[in-house]
Amino acid sequence: MIPMTVKYSPWRLSLAAVLVAASMSSVQAEQLTRDSGAPVGDNQNSQTAGEAGPVLLQDAHLIEKLQRFDRERIPERVVHARGTGAFGVFEPGADLHDLTVAQVFKPGTQTPVFVRFSTVMGYRGSPEQARDPRGFAVKFYTAQGNWDMVGINWPIFFIRDAIKFPDFVHANKPSAVTGVQDQNLAFDFFAHTPEATNMLTHLYTVEGMPDSYRHMDGSAVHAFKFINADGVTHYVKFTWKSRQGVHGLQPKQIAGSVGEDWNLMTNDLYGAIKKGDFPKWDLYVQVLTPGELGKFDFDALDDTKVWTGVAQRKVGTMTLNRVPDNYFESTEESAFAPSRLVPGIEASEDRMLQGRLFAYADTQMYRLGANYQQLPINAPKTIVSNNSQDGAMNASGRKSEVNYEPSGVHELSQDPAFKYAQTPVSGTTQQRMTSRPRNFFQAGEYYRGLSEADKGYLIEALSGDLNHVRNEANRYTMLSYFYKADADYGTRLVTATHADAGRVKALAEKLQD
Repeated sequence: MIPMTVKYSPWRLSLAAVLVAASMSSVQAEQLTRDSGAPVGDNQNSQTAGEAGPVLLQDAHLIEKLQRFDRERIPERVVHARGTGAFGVFEPGADLHDLTVAQVFKPGTQTPVFVRFSTVMGYRGSPEQARDPRGFAVKFYTAQGNWDMVGINWPIFFIRDAIKFPDFVHANKPSAVTGVQDQNLAFDFFAHTPEATNMLTHLYTVEGMPDSYRHMDGSAVHAFKFINADGVTHYVKFTWKSRQGVHGLQPKQIAGSVGEDWNLMTNDLYGAIKKGDFPKWDLYVQVLTPGELGKFDFDALDDTKVWTGVAQRKVGTMTLNRVPDNYFESTEESAFAPSRLVPGIEASEDRMLQGRLFAYADTQMYRLGANYQQLPINAPKTIVSNNSQDGAMNASGRKSEVNYEPSGVHELSQDPAFKYAQTPVSGTTQQRMTSRPRNFFQAGEYYRGLSEADKGYLIEALSGDLNHVRNEANRYTMLSYFYKADADYGTRLVTATHADAGRVKALAEKLQD
């Protein structure tokens, strides 16, 4: 993001997973083999034409070994490339049948999960101590198929419309010219994106630099819908609260932690799990009826805002208890998409979420291929029955020639109870910003809720990056945003950046909130 200044339960497997598991058995055998299963006689010397002759192309083991080595890398994730995964279980603690038919919340159930934590903007080998949100993605292997809750460690985001997401990423990724992250590019974007003020304020706090994946909360960020057996809809937001507490790094601690251990957060998480100190998070939901969405003086489906004054209800607990045996086949090949929902949970009309519904699944199909959901880490633990077929690496095991529907020969059943909920719509198609943007006030509320020490750390960290912004107009625009959020907040930043207080105040007075 912003550059720094300084053992499974016995699940039912799809045939694809069974086939992959069977092929893996040879890996555990004593005899070294080729991919075809043929035993290898010599893995140290190539076949040559005589002692001094050239290497022979007919050495199939050599050729296969080099071919496979050349193809070990798959496309890196554009965002969230630096990730850490762990297995665990989710246990519901509340009966939600009045709100949703999702079986993951059925009392007495235990749902296996795989969680992938990550940084956002860094490449796969980058330091984990970056001024960056932390990805918090949870794959629930439910009795109704997979549910992916794909979020971060804050309940808000920088932008409210997915059309801006590629630009947001480009501005915060390394420069297309130098290959180095640049505050000037990042704040050039943010100076023209006032809705990012709230998230930036959160990001530059001590909690914005977690010292461990165990010591941070998580959120699905967007509103979703719960649908009950009667088809009644409620809007919900999901939040994970760490039982380990929330702890972060102060600005002066960041550089030292990077020098000591680039992999601090992974080593901490895996070290705790291996010792049997299994980290836990409690899942909370906020619930609104459709009619209650309008009670705020801002757009309730704007992902740059939190739902103030809405009670949080604890609904379950997640425990992480196993480190993956294979990084690539778990953490790297795992694929998450917020469109992977189950009956009883649907997407809301949140504009950012709507874009993510397409983009996330599409990027995984690009990285891993059309059949990525047959990979063991992504395969649901329920029987998959559909008419999709073929494509690279397909191992579905389908036998029927009826690969269409409807059919009088072999018809797959369909349950009307699983139809999407009906949502009333009105108006005309449009391209227009929300009428209630309110870009600054929640940043001010959050700032005023910080302790004096945490306010000081925020000012220190944020001013450190603002002082590297060479474009004066952008720097003053950013200062006016923070001043608009809270006068004390802005004034402290003005002092720390040696800016003209009168100019900042005049710019802030022109802003609407």
